Amino acid sequence: MAQLAAAPRQTVAGDRFDRFDDQRTRAALRAVRLLTGGYLTLSVLTMAAVVLLRGHPSLVTSAVWTRTTIVTVSAVLTFAFAAATARGSRGAFRRLRIVSTVMVVAIVVIVAIPGDFPLWLKVEQGVCGLLLLGVVRLVRGRHLRGVFAATAE
Repeated sequence: MAQLAAAPRQTVAGDRFDRFDDQRTRAALRAVRLLTGGYLTLSVLTMAAVVLLRGHPSLVTSAVWTRTTIVTVSAVLTFAFAAATARGSRGAFRRLRIVSTVMVVAIVVIVAIPGDFPLWLKVEQGVCGLLLLGVVRLVRGRHLRGVFAATAE
């Protein structure tokens, strides 16, 4: 019996990855991955600092534990959504848009309202907010919305 060789994949116009060949799209998706990677790195480092400073109740309150845990989980999800978005997932793009926007709003509230959070955490949250604001700007921008509106899963 003759073995069948796999045919090379043909790219056709309208293919879901066809639009990813655009330099502008690749640059935008690369920036989203870098920004979400920075957010993840900062969140994990902050969680490590909370663990190391757990014996200092003036620096690490129960609110700090809760907030850093939520932020770290959201950072992992955001990074995963960005990676899937870069692979062409429309669902991940939609989730990335929602989660990044919600987290920016939550960060603004944390930073703006006086209360349970120490200054060092508010500064860290401000930096996270700036990183996510870059993500929001890109994923809510006309270009990427157009790219993902034109693709089908």
